[in-house]
Amino acid sequence: MAQAILAGGCFWCTEAVFRDVIGVSDVESGYIGGTVAHPTYKQVCSGSTGHAEAIRVTYDEDVVSYGELLDIFMATHDPTQLNRQGNDIGTQYRSAIFPLDDHQRAEAEAAIVRAQEDREQPIVTTLEGPAEWYPAEDYHQEYWEGEGQRNPYCLAVIPPKLQKLRKSFAAKVKA
Repeated sequence: MAQAILAGGCFWCTEAVFRDVIGVSDVESGYIGGTVAHPTYKQVCSGSTGHAEAIRVTYDEDVVSYGELLDIFMATHDPTQLNRQGNDIGTQYRSAIFPLDDHQRAEAEAAIVRAQEDREQPIVTTLEGPAEWYPAEDYHQEYWEGEGQRNPYCLAVIPPKLQKLRKSFAAKVKA
């Protein structure tokens, strides 16, 4: 099993998307790229720690490649928005990829080039790291499957992302 760390705005939203991708066995929400050890959600939301809300995806490379995960990532958030996703504003909502090795870094660079081909606005997704990963508090894990179904923000933002996943990457969606 391999891992990928991606930051594309609210981690509840990116987690919901990647839980539906075939070959993905686990998605953990967390924080990465900041200056405070073991930050809390409240600290990260303040924007003062430098962390991004991110997900750590565990996946089977024989089923879905890192490049395919990156293409899904780029298509299911807006990589042209600097330090925000929609109404979520701040560096904690930045678009970033945290490559875990040189191969992932090269794949991430190529994915940004591919994503730029389909957009007029420049991609602002950054390549960061290495950086320490901190799992988010338990109540953030699998959020869409529980509390998210009653959260108006999630109900407005997540279904369009899932629809885009199912439409653009039908062959990569769990049944």
